[in-house]
Amino acid sequence: MTQPQPTARHTIAVLVDNEPGILARVVGLFSGRGYNIESLTVSETDAHAHLSRITIVTTGTPMVIEQIKAQLDRLVPVHKVCDLTLGGPAVERELALVKVAATGEKRVESLRIADIFRARAVDSTIKSFVFEVTGSTDKINAFIALMEPLGLVEVSRTGVVAIARGGQGL
Repeated sequence: MTQPQPTARHTIAVLVDNEPGILARVVGLFSGRGYNIESLTVSETDAHAHLSRITIVTTGTPMVIEQIKAQLDRLVPVHKVCDLTLGGPAVERELALVKVAATGEKRVESLRIADIFRARAVDSTIKSFVFEVTGSTDKINAFIALMEPLGLVEVSRTGVVAIARGGQGL
């Protein structure tokens, strides 16, 4: 009997033409085959060449990840597909806005924790804060977990953005 292959988290960067429908086609590729997207970010990166960069975080076995990359590469407006997880060192960041409603000691504690995490209070009322925190997904998750007992109200996250280290570009 063969052992099941372990699943791993991968960050994939895709350089595409910035045209209507490309995001729907990429998402359709994932949903049509039952692959999950944990994080998805997209933005135009070169206005003159009309190129956008899509960063996708997904989980799968090595075979599934290879299938995903091959299928992405076959989409017509795709210029390049790069698995940043396998391509060497990369920098990954995420931004979150975290709303906390607290008074008294819980309010003071939320400010202490925010300081430790280098989160910035971008909005403040007498009864609430909105913190901006950036970093790895694990850092964001840890910050949110610590804010839950202090009065966490709402979270809005950007999703992962990533770029390979070194002098080469996508």
